[in-house]
Amino acid sequence: MNIGIIGSGSWGTAISKVLLNNGHNVKIWTREEKILKALKDGENPYYLPGISIPKNIKPLLNINEVMKNSEVIVLAIPTQAIREVALQIKPFYENQIIVNLAKGLEIYSQKRISEILNEVIGDMQYVVLSGPSHAEEVARDVPTSIVAASNDLKIAKIVQKIFSNISFRVYTNEDVVGVELGGAIKNVIAIAAGVIDGIGGWDNSKAALITRGLAEIIRYGEKKGAKKETFMGLAGLGDLIVTCNSQHSRNRYVGEMIGRGKKLNEIIEHMNMVAEGIYTVKALYDEIKRLNIDMPITEKTYEVLYLNKNPKKAIHELMKRELKEEN
Repeated sequence: MNIGIIGSGSWGTAISKVLLNNGHNVKIWTREEKILKALKDGENPYYLPGISIPKNIKPLLNINEVMKNSEVIVLAIPTQAIREVALQIKPFYENQIIVNLAKGLEIYSQKRISEILNEVIGDMQYVVLSGPSHAEEVARDVPTSIVAASNDLKIAKIVQKIFSNISFRVYTNEDVVGVELGGAIKNVIAIAAGVIDGIGGWDNSKAALITRGLAEIIRYGEKKGAKKETFMGLAGLGDLIVTCNSQHSRNRYVGEMIGRGKKLNEIIEHMNMVAEGIYTVKALYDEIKRLNIDMPITEKTYEVLYLNKNPKKAIHELMKRELKEEN
């Protein structure tokens, strides 16, 4: 099958290797000449150092050429760039299956990826691919399981077959809202988990935070029409666990640096890749205030990142809240 990948960061590069190993023809779009040249040489040292990429990959600078004759389009770009790129590909879109890999919410609109794409492109064959899947491990063929969610189960099953192999297992799901929100909000909770790592690496605290963070994800998701059981699966609990604990997690890393006393702008300045939770928490903060949804961990994470609240004070405020039943 002919597949076009939009985005040549760590995830776009890793997924290109999965698809090439599965025998598909893969074109990948990059904005940068240096990445174009590196991919032609069989590597991407800027985002996945030490990983060999099959040389039959076809890197291109022209997004139209990537779209042309592709039966599946994979979006491997940060959430905040989705709208801009959707506008670029719209003139060349010919009802191909669109597979989204991004996990976030648009800051100013609070919209999910599928909502943005529906607004820009219109009716489409859409699948979101999400779950516990760090690019660094996927690229090394570490056994990984994720979810392909679509409102059309037939399309989800097509994507499941395209991507699955001995080390990359794909399940299907019809709850697009739940899968998208699970992937987006867990990044915020992971920043909070990183703060705990940075302050003292407290196991009790982190376990409680992950558990109560999941409760917040479920609370928000159900308000938005998602199914509760989705958050108990790979795209919810599974992704939350790995993102809150992994050395590869950019969002956890941001929190850890905050916990060690660094400022957000300083951390961002020295990062090569995007930590989606930094932006998703902004979108969430406005939305939970508007909808009156109880998400105290999310609120305190926002206050630490953007209102310069002391992380230890934020933790103390969480612990001093009114006592209640667990739910």
